[in-house]
Amino acid sequence: MTETALTAAGSKSQQAYEAVKARIVGGTYTPGYRLVLAVIAKDLGVSVVPVREAIRRLEAEGLVKFERNVGATVAGIDPTEYLYTMQTLSIVEGAATALSAPLIGAADVARARAVNAEMRECLEHFDPVRFTQLNQDFHSVLFEHCPNPHILGLVHSGWNRLASLRSSTFRFVPGRAHNSVDEHESLLRLIESGADADAIEKAARLHRSATLDAYLAQAQPLQ
Repeated sequence: MTETALTAAGSKSQQAYEAVKARIVGGTYTPGYRLVLAVIAKDLGVSVVPVREAIRRLEAEGLVKFERNVGATVAGIDPTEYLYTMQTLSIVEGAATALSAPLIGAADVARARAVNAEMRECLEHFDPVRFTQLNQDFHSVLFEHCPNPHILGLVHSGWNRLASLRSSTFRFVPGRAHNSVDEHESLLRLIESGADADAIEKAARLHRSATLDAYLAQAQPLQ
């Protein structure tokens, strides 16, 4: 296969991956939805090969699972996995945010505040999928300057694990979204004021764990 052909194949695989992932995160493909390769390939206008590769990547990320006699399906919400992932993310993202703080400039704060303003506007006609994306954009500004690549890698891994759940989380606890926006502003003020690392890390951790607490409180009657 020529280099051009390899590039084209890789490009189609990436396109298929992004398309299927967007449909899972956006709720078009709901938990338990059967992912028929031929149908998806026809819909996307590609062969089955790049779709198969995309499904394998999504399986590795925990968004897709394979069942005997069924095939590939969209993974459902595993309360235990959600609990562990959120607990871990609260720790590593808190650390990453604290380490990033001294490197966050005025332009970064302004960008984060602009995203938070969009999130506040989003509350008026609540769109949980858009709110979730904006939420990730906001936090990315705060932790991406983290100088420790190992901690940053763990943060990215946690967000990837939550990808299929985050679109649903704010659907379950929409009231949490209002508090989340207010807490974002408090975090920005701490960073602007030059607060010490411990204070910033604690605020970031509590912010993350509050979303988990709200979800667990809502889910409790169902258990």
